Amino acid sequence: MSCSDKSLSPFAAPSETRSSFRQALPQILAVCVKNVLLLGFGMTLGFPTILIPSLSGRDPNEPISLGQEAISWIGSINLICVPVGCLLSGAITQPIGRKRAMQLVNIPFVIAWLLFYFSNDVWQIFLALCITGVTGGLLEAPVLTYVAEITQPHLRGMLSSTSTMAIILGILSQFLLGTFFKWRLVSLLNCILPILAFTLLIFVPETPIWLITKNRYLDARKSIAWLRGWTSLNEIELEFQELCKQLGKANDIGIDNPTTSVTPELSKIEYLKLFTKKNFLWPYFLVALTFFLGHFSGMATLQTYAIKLFATLKSPIDKYYATVILGIVELLGCVACVTLVHFIGKRVINFISLIGSGCCFFIVATYAYVIDVKYLEAPSEQIYSYNWIPTFFLISSAFLSHVGIRILPWILTGEVFPNEIRATASGLAGAIGYIFGFLANKIFLSMISILTLPGTFWFNAAVSFVGVVLLYFLLPETEGKTLHDITEHFSGVSKLDNKVKRNGIDNKAFELEESRV
Repeated sequence: MSCSDKSLSPFAAPSETRSSFRQALPQILAVCVKNVLLLGFGMTLGFPTILIPSLSGRDPNEPISLGQEAISWIGSINLICVPVGCLLSGAITQPIGRKRAMQLVNIPFVIAWLLFYFSNDVWQIFLALCITGVTGGLLEAPVLTYVAEITQPHLRGMLSSTSTMAIILGILSQFLLGTFFKWRLVSLLNCILPILAFTLLIFVPETPIWLITKNRYLDARKSIAWLRGWTSLNEIELEFQELCKQLGKANDIGIDNPTTSVTPELSKIEYLKLFTKKNFLWPYFLVALTFFLGHFSGMATLQTYAIKLFATLKSPIDKYYATVILGIVELLGCVACVTLVHFIGKRVINFISLIGSGCCFFIVATYAYVIDVKYLEAPSEQIYSYNWIPTFFLISSAFLSHVGIRILPWILTGEVFPNEIRATASGLAGAIGYIFGFLANKIFLSMISILTLPGTFWFNAAVSFVGVVLLYFLLPETEGKTLHDITEHFSGVSKLDNKVKRNGIDNKAFELEESRV
């Protein structure tokens, strides 16, 4: 290794004064590029919605026609495949890097869209759906870890929450394109997004944390300089040295660090043992709990069965229009989360989300009980005087859930795991999230058969209220806290307070610099 790839000088240069906007802009741009990839993933989730009616045998010019059983699999087979990709995601991401992994997953997306376009048999449709599902899982680890490792703590929560917003935009884009174009043309147009994402990712840096773990110190400096407002290498020397200390690389760059020992290379057995330690098990349980609350508080099944629910409860507006409004309101909830999480923190915003969503489902359940609606079939053609009540509160629940609990697990996944296993742990966390989503949808109709529709919605409300109590005691406030402080909390070394830190940055050296600005 050349001298230029180690410490530039024994003395870090004094920081130039840079505005907060200039420091934040490159991080925002990098996250926006990452969101182009998630926009494409959202398209794969929304595409079955326009595919199902086209393959139901109503179009005489369509060579592929499917029966009811096959149609039911179109909407779920890609979701079943997502956890498979999640389990592989971390193992692929760690050796090749977050940026390169995000680039490579665009290739199977393009292959899947072309397979849709040229398909003339049902097996090709299902193969393309499986490819989109597995690929969607593969992007979980690089996307989640990339955002966590390039953003300053006071921006991390806000920028992480844009991921869900990008996915919902992708889903809505399919509804819009499907209104004007045939599904084959839509699949061809969808090829544009992964090609665009691959190209844009060329211009953003790899995360400095991954580069340091691979002993690529000069590249790590360049990455920090880019992310800190396109500044010089000397200006970010303090930040670079502090990161090296935290990652056990201080000796490699020729600085003393009495508090951190050199991190040895781990064997496969030693690496696997890391997943039995408290600093993995505790945060994994917390992330799994938030995924469970997000899916079983009612929103996952409301998305899937929205049309049937609005029809059963006699929505005063067309059931399809109501479903589109539901999607728009979910997007608005994500925007509200992006705006508010920086100011009020993850704890408060999720308490509001769960309590509000629980109240909405409780009101809808009580309404359905009063008018004696028990199952997902309208009992009669009777028009109820207050049929606006379930429509309003179901749509309100969509907004409130996406303000907090539907987004929280994805934010936590990127920041609660230690660096050594962050990529793999993020993939495992994403897998359990999709498994819970699949289970929530799979057992929904059975729950209605056993508990009735009011009983199922009361159950969803109860999950929300119990979730508030559990998170009150289990969820620390991570907004504005450094990744190092968060992982130290889950290791039991220190304890995070529940105050929102609005001027945090990625490491102590970042804090030193920001205090000068």
